[in-house]
Amino acid sequence: MKFTLHKTDVQSKARAGTIVTDHGSIETPIFMPVGTVASVKGVHQRELREEINPDIILGNTYHLFLRPKTDILKAAGGLHKFMGWD
Repeated sequence: MKFTLHKTDVQSKARAGTIVTDHGSIETPIFMPVGTVASVKGVHQRELREEINPDIILGNTYHLFLRPKTDILKAAGGLHKFMGWD
């Protein structure tokens, strides 16, 4: 993962940049929904995909470690496949 800083604001300390991951580039600042146990709570999957359409969803790795556990995630082909997200 790599972060490139593009611009800063000295008055507010705001900044804009790009995060590059193995899965693509993400322009910041950005809204990042959090998936607990591989599911974003309070938002229907259809709404998440069609209306919010986030460039990134954060996964709570501690919760995933506890349940469903890493061996199940590996057997499913990774977190993306386990949660049905491309």
